[in-house]
Amino acid sequence: MLQQPQRVKTKCFSRIVDFVKNFTSAVASVAPMAGPMELSRVIQILEDPFSSTLEERHIFVLKKMVKRYQNGFLLKEIADVFKILNLCIEKAEDQSQYTLVMCDILKICGLPPLKEKSSDEMHYATVVQESLSQMGYLMRVPSADVRLQICASITSFFGPQKPKANTEGLCPISPGFRVQMVEQSGVAEILVLSMALLEKQLGVRLQVLKTLQFLSSSSEANCNQMLKAQGASKICCHMNESDPWGQLLFRSSELLWNMLENDRKEEATSQLSNMDCIMSLKDAFQHQILNGFQQFDQQLRNDLLVIITLIADNPSAPLIESGLAKQLILFATFPEIKSHNPLVRNLKLSFNYEDFEMKRLLLNLIVVMSKDISSLQLFKEGQVLLALLLHLKPSERACGPSWSSAQQVELQQHALATLLSVAPLLPDDYMTYQGNALLLLLMDWGAKQDAWSGQGGSWHGSGGKGDRKVQMYGCVRVLRAMASLGNETINQDLCDQGAIGQFIETIMQLELGYEEEDAITIEIMTDIQQILSVLCDNDLHRKELFGSGGVEMLAHFLKTSPAKFYSGLGHNKLILSTVDCVWSCVVGCDITEDVFLEKEGVFLLLDLLHSGPGNMHGVVLATLLELCDNPKTPPHIHTWRGQKGVTTAALLLLLWRQEERELWAEHDQDVTTADPTGSHPVDDHVEPSPADRPTPVVMDAADNLQSKIFSLLSKMGFEDLPGLTTEDYVTLSTVRRYLDFKVMEVWSEMARELQAEGVRPVTPDEEALEAIADMAEDTARTAALHREDLRESQQQQDIQEEELMYTEIRSNHKQQDLVAKSWEHHVAKTSDYKVLMESKELQEKSIQSSRSKVKHGDSLFHSTQIAGLHTTHFCGRVLAVESTPVHLVGGPLANTDLALETAPIRGGALQTRPVRAQDLDHFHRSSVPAK
Repeated sequence: MLQQPQRVKTKCFSRIVDFVKNFTSAVASVAPMAGPMELSRVIQILEDPFSSTLEERHIFVLKKMVKRYQNGFLLKEIADVFKILNLCIEKAEDQSQYTLVMCDILKICGLPPLKEKSSDEMHYATVVQESLSQMGYLMRVPSADVRLQICASITSFFGPQKPKANTEGLCPISPGFRVQMVEQSGVAEILVLSMALLEKQLGVRLQVLKTLQFLSSSSEANCNQMLKAQGASKICCHMNESDPWGQLLFRSSELLWNMLENDRKEEATSQLSNMDCIMSLKDAFQHQILNGFQQFDQQLRNDLLVIITLIADNPSAPLIESGLAKQLILFATFPEIKSHNPLVRNLKLSFNYEDFEMKRLLLNLIVVMSKDISSLQLFKEGQVLLALLLHLKPSERACGPSWSSAQQVELQQHALATLLSVAPLLPDDYMTYQGNALLLLLMDWGAKQDAWSGQGGSWHGSGGKGDRKVQMYGCVRVLRAMASLGNETINQDLCDQGAIGQFIETIMQLELGYEEEDAITIEIMTDIQQILSVLCDNDLHRKELFGSGGVEMLAHFLKTSPAKFYSGLGHNKLILSTVDCVWSCVVGCDITEDVFLEKEGVFLLLDLLHSGPGNMHGVVLATLLELCDNPKTPPHIHTWRGQKGVTTAALLLLLWRQEERELWAEHDQDVTTADPTGSHPVDDHVEPSPADRPTPVVMDAADNLQSKIFSLLSKMGFEDLPGLTTEDYVTLSTVRRYLDFKVMEVWSEMARELQAEGVRPVTPDEEALEAIADMAEDTARTAALHREDLRESQQQQDIQEEELMYTEIRSNHKQQDLVAKSWEHHVAKTSDYKVLMESKELQEKSIQSSRSKVKHGDSLFHSTQIAGLHTTHFCGRVLAVESTPVHLVGGPLANTDLALETAPIRGGALQTRPVRAQDLDHFHRSSVPAK
């Protein structure tokens, strides 16, 4: 009985001895370079129940460990470090000294961990992620010091700080790896969730917001994690709490801005689009605009305005229900609109840059709010349109502080951009406040010729040519938007104020006033032409007002070089609007049509059709077709000649063939068949369409150019068209039957639709459809035969022309050979006496053979020799040699050396074959005069 207690005491004593040995070895192991086993022994000391009361020893060991790891922990020891931290949390409830040691350990955790091998990063990546998550979960420790140190360590770990030098062969992990570990650990989400524990620790909460701001400033992944924890809503709802340091609202707004700028902007705006957040933003903005006088406060006010603008893009945001929209409209119209509202009664603007920025943001917010139809009533009540139009008036220089001239110019441009969105929604207010008059006045001021020469001279006394052009551009855009509404009251008011004449004068000043064209000038002229088209369309009186000045303007732009269409400045749009202006402002009024014809307008349109881009052929053909209703137009069309003498008919037929090729290119040859015309692809698979919807065949006639070409050629007539080739005549035979073929296509399409719907027509209708199909085939066959006859006739004509050409070539070569032989013969006679004599003999024989052999008794014979004159005959030349008889000396031929000379021929060489009389006769006929 006495031995058992003795054994128990012995056992306890042995355990104490073992603990003291382990403790001593653990303390001693801190001095050299510690390894994994050393940290495990520290964990063993902290976990051992027999050392639970040895706090001083624990603190001593932990401080030694902190001192030893001043340069950072090893990657392989990170797990043991956080296990030690968790053990310290349990002991820190009773002893505050553990809290201080924890702060020291967490401070080292903010340093980059050290790696022994390059592969340690990949090997211990999961351990590092879990450790960073545990660092975030340590925010549950109620100690403010620990929480502040956690924030500082996370910021230090994520930041690009330079690690301390290490002389033991270890290197820190790379900055990219640290950023990746923080993003994958989800520590940003944990910090957002931990803010619920920090309601009574404002300083810690500010530090957490600062840390989140740092994490979200350059990482979309951290922003997404914060949004996952509903961070936008939580931060916004608590941004107006009391803060003696004045940092809570600033940190919160920066965080909201970071989350709204990332790729999940929709989710952020969705979280902020609830009543609590909107009311919080409303209170914050109102407080800043009324009480913020320092530059920092004004910048914060503008940041809040940007956040509200981004939220306003969400249609579900309750801006109107919360009263924020009405409040923003009140501030946006201040100080242009005087109000007795308490919010603006004592509001003073310093007119500095921050106030100017706020004004621009408010105008931009008006544009965003205009997308919501329910906000229009607030616009009317707040006189938004009047405030915008007041920016267009020249302001008188106020005695007190006001916007500078440059700021007024820029605000005017912003007001014009805002009017472009708001004015079409409020046409009644636009007319009430005389919007047309103000815009026309500003545009006329900007278009004055002397205004472009000055260096200053903006509407408010500064600026230059660029400001004026931008102001003109804004005015024209607003006027185009208002005219395009089709509101007859607005359009009539424009015409009553002389807008048509002013527009024509302005566009010519712009065209002639610049040496170098630019995109803004081209776009202004394009917009003006579109306004004129809208005003003059279907109104005869306005077309008369358009008059000769407008026609001269159109003729000038129709002469634009085709090379400019591809300059990239917008000339293609300008020429298209010009043709549209011809259609709307000229066609239909006899007076303007006659002036247009006098200015060679039809020739210019045909030139554009010949050399312009293909996508404009449709509108040009349609305009020409409308002009053909005037009986004076067809002669102009017939008279026109293009490059290389191309006629109008030849050009139209060429366009027809091009259209055929494009139609075939757009359809798959495997699923289509040819229609009876042989020129259109027909789809075998027909889908039945409703009765009120045009069929594909009808739409095809409206879309492509062939219907317009057929109509125009019908106006010109299909006979006696000059300048056509055989290919043109072949095409013309198809064009003449276009209407018949199109009707047959409609019937064929109806039959295919009935077949696709499984409907069998009644017997008479079926017989009628078959008869129509047979008629279509016969017509197509007849047309094909006619085209084939034309091609064969042309082929025969080409063959005949080719034969005539070869015959002429052979004749030319034969003549050249004869001339060459004649020359050789002539040279031979002059150089060889024998050849000369032989030629003489041949000539004499030829003369003798040419004489008649039959002698009639009653006929007279005339000798070819003259008395006293010996005649020598040569080929091509007859020479008379004087023998001078004695009785003729001194006679009339005494001094004559040459009695008869004929033109020589340059004959060929002597022939060995007998010479026939026909050959000599041919020589005489082909002789040439002697030189």
